[in-house]
Amino acid sequence: MLFFLFVCTMAVPPAYSDLGKSAKDIFNKGYGYGVLKLDVKTKSQSGVEFATSGSNNTDTGKSGGHLETKYKVKELGLSFNQKWNTDNTLTTEITMEDQLAQGLKLGLDTSFVPNTGKKSAKLKTAYKRDFVNVGCDLDFDMAGPTVHAAAVLGYEGWLAGYQLAFDTAKSKLTQNNFALGYKAGDFQLHTNVNDGTEFGGSIYQKVNSNLETAVHLAWTAGSNNTRFGIGAKYQLDKDSSVSTKVNNACLVGVGYTHTLRTGVKLTLSALIDGKNVNGGGHKVGMGFELEA
Repeated sequence: MLFFLFVCTMAVPPAYSDLGKSAKDIFNKGYGYGVLKLDVKTKSQSGVEFATSGSNNTDTGKSGGHLETKYKVKELGLSFNQKWNTDNTLTTEITMEDQLAQGLKLGLDTSFVPNTGKKSAKLKTAYKRDFVNVGCDLDFDMAGPTVHAAAVLGYEGWLAGYQLAFDTAKSKLTQNNFALGYKAGDFQLHTNVNDGTEFGGSIYQKVNSNLETAVHLAWTAGSNNTRFGIGAKYQLDKDSSVSTKVNNACLVGVGYTHTLRTGVKLTLSALIDGKNVNGGGHKVGMGFELEA
């Protein structure tokens, strides 16, 4: 993707996809209902990082997992990332940063499925400096590459962005998104229009050092149904936090995260159907993270 961003409070801005991220985190992090999950992260003395994950979907009974290795050569600005999952997909990512020019990042992502022989590749470029973050992704395909691009400009906290995807094989614009927002120290506003049909917005506020709240709205052209939700996260103490959210469909999500000890984290979550409390169909989930 191609990213531009201006934010008055930070010299080098984040990527386009991070617009409204604080509100997204309130609704997405700390939940995992319907899934039992175990994550383990370790690091060898040579600097190689290993990450393994296993999960089981309590609805379908399907289990899955992945193994990931990361290695960085800091003096050359290189990083290598390899991943294998139980769907038998092998992916490799190689990136180089701040070598040819300060702020320039180049990357190559490849994937291979041994069972089918399917291959794919993506070339990534990004360049960032004070108040500017720009890049381009080229997604290769046998019929022709797809170009992903985006731009965000900002002034004194105001943000205006544009994102597109162009299929060169069909000479067709497949993604056409706009975004507008405002970011202050404890307040963030984000609105977006995707392909001229999907409209959305979010508001995030850090009420105090312990409490964060967020609201999001979404609407599709041609439909009278407006989707909205309210979420909050409260830090009980330095080791524990509780999250909750509810939407207009009366689905209530609750999550509890507790750090048992350094590098050991437990997450419990549940999804309750408020319209059918006595009818069942509710979901629970548990996650366990180990890091050493």
